[in-house]
Amino acid sequence: MASPKTNPKTNIDEQILRASKEIVVKFIETGRVSPTAFPELFQSIYRTVEETVKGPPPEPQEEPPAELKG
Repeated sequence: MASPKTNPKTNIDEQILRASKEIVVKFIETGRVSPTAFPELFQSIYRTVEETVKGPPPEPQEEPPAELKG
């Protein structure tokens, strides 16, 4: 049986998720944060890990003023 091809992007996203979870769990285990702070802390750590791995998200493009549009 052939193994399915894994999407490299999905694999990186899974690794980011796993690393973020491990970081939050360690903070909880060491008493640095309470489990009730998990949702906020996880989002912050996930974004930080993701930006570290993938780079910052692209800046939104500003539309030119209406008078400059053709």
